[in-house]
Amino acid sequence: MPRAIWSGAISFGLVNVPIKLFSAVSPKDVRFNQLEEGTNARIKQKRVSGETGEEVPYEKIIKGYEISPGQYVPITPEELESLDPESTRSIDIEDFVELEQIDPIFYERPYYLVPEKGGAKAYALLVQAMKDSGKVGIARFVLRTKQYLAAIRPLGDVLVLETMLYSDEVNDVDELEGLPGAVDVSDRELKMARQLIETLATEFEPERYKDEYRQRVLDLIERKAEGQEIVIEARTEEPARVVDLMAALEASLEAVKDKDKSAKA
Repeated sequence: MPRAIWSGAISFGLVNVPIKLFSAVSPKDVRFNQLEEGTNARIKQKRVSGETGEEVPYEKIIKGYEISPGQYVPITPEELESLDPESTRSIDIEDFVELEQIDPIFYERPYYLVPEKGGAKAYALLVQAMKDSGKVGIARFVLRTKQYLAAIRPLGDVLVLETMLYSDEVNDVDELEGLPGAVDVSDRELKMARQLIETLATEFEPERYKDEYRQRVLDLIERKAEGQEIVIEARTEEPARVVDLMAALEASLEAVKDKDKSAKA
C-alpha cells in the first residue's frame, strides 16, 4: 500500500485544503548490480582524487560547478542551504488555465492528493468546482528542499498533481537538426494515411499494453536461477526500408485487415 510522502495544504485564495501527497506511479525497472566475471563478486566503487589517485573520505567531498574544462567553482553545503526555498507546507495555486493549453511535454511526475482528516468537504468542493470549470490549477510547492511547478487537475473524484518542467527546460523544436521544410503530400497519400489511422483507432485501455521486454528479462533471470541452459537466439533481420510511400500505406492497410479477419475467425 502506498504511503504518504508529504503532507500540507492546497491554498487558493484564502481557502486551505489539508492534504497528503502520494506517489501515483511505481516504476517496474529491472535493476542489475555490477559483478566480477567468473567470481560473481560485487563490484565496489571508490571515490578517488583525480589529481593524486588516492581515495577521498566522504566528509572531504564538496560540490563544484564546472565553468570551463577542468575549472570548477567549489560550493559548500552551507552555501546551498542558505539558498534553499522556504520549506512551507503549502501548495499555492497561482493560476487556473485550460487543460488543452498545457502540452504534455511539460509533465514530469504524477502524484495523488488525498484529503487529511477534516478536509474532505473542502477537498470535494475543489474537485467539483474544477470539474465544472474545466480548469487546471498551476501551483508551486517545495518537496525535499526543491521548489516545483505543478499542475493540479481532477481525475474522477481524486486530485492529481503533476510536477512540471519549466519552460527553459524544454528544448525548442526550432533548434532541432533535420526537421523537414515544406513537403508536398498528395491528396491520395493523405487519404490513405487517414484511412490507416481510422483503421487502427480504438479506445485507450492502459491494461492492454504490457512491458514485454521487462517480462522477458525476468523470465531469463528465473530460468538462469533454476540452472537452465540459455540458448541465445539469432536476432531477426530488420525489415527492408520501403521507399514507395503509397506501397507502404497500402501494405499497412492490408495487414490490418488481415489481422482483423484472423481475430474474428
